[in-house]
Amino acid sequence: MAIQQISVFVENKQGMLVQTVKTLAEHGINIRAMSIADTKDFGILRMITSDNAKTRELLSENTVVNTTEVIAVKMDDKPGALYKVVAILSEAGVNIEYMYAFTASDSLGAYVVFRVDDVPQAQKLMDDNGLQSLRENDLN
Repeated sequence: MAIQQISVFVENKQGMLVQTVKTLAEHGINIRAMSIADTKDFGILRMITSDNAKTRELLSENTVVNTTEVIAVKMDDKPGALYKVVAILSEAGVNIEYMYAFTASDSLGAYVVFRVDDVPQAQKLMDDNGLQSLRENDLN
């Protein structure tokens, strides 16, 4: 099942990141996964949170915020686990635009988050190959 990722465009200057995460902390929002890519002038903070709707509401008051569908696939912690997932997507012609990984609680395990050009096809491939994906209600 696809999940929602929040992308926040943050000015690349001292204090902007801390201000962003402070806002979430003050409202009891847990950041489940996070990645940041930067340029000279701004960064793109990509997050999966415990409450994406509230995150979007809070952060869009002061910056540009987008929501994107991604898939988060559970992976074994062993050599070749990432290759298995990437190979499935590649062999089916699904393009990976970017990815990042995170470790959840002991009960949820480790995941890799994919932004792909065809989310429904990628999700079907994961399901057909017996790979578990997170759902929105898993994040709350």
